Amino acid sequence: MDGADGAEVDRIEDSKDLQQQSKALDKLTDHVEDRQLDSSRAMASINASKAADLNAMRLREKELAAVKINAADVDIIVNELELDKKVAERTLREHKGDAVAAIRSLLH
Repeated sequence: MDGADGAEVDRIEDSKDLQQQSKALDKLTDHVEDRQLDSSRAMASINASKAADLNAMRLREKELAAVKINAADVDIIVNELELDKKVAERTLREHKGDAVAAIRSLLH
């Protein structure tokens, strides 16, 4: 082999090394990109879940606000159980205005 052929072989081997390194780098960047996409999907799913939860909470609050409660029942619960008026009202609403059920739930 003369000098030119040796240089040609070195260039081919260098080229193969570069190709292998390039493939390894591509695999690594593909893996990182896949993880970023997975992360983006996860965040989108979390955000959608939070939005659904918030919407459900709003609907629940609307339903509770529509429940009619007796002011005398609120006063009894506040005075007898020594609770905040808002807690008494909410508990009554959660039990559809049933004072006995509300008091039972508060005592348990």
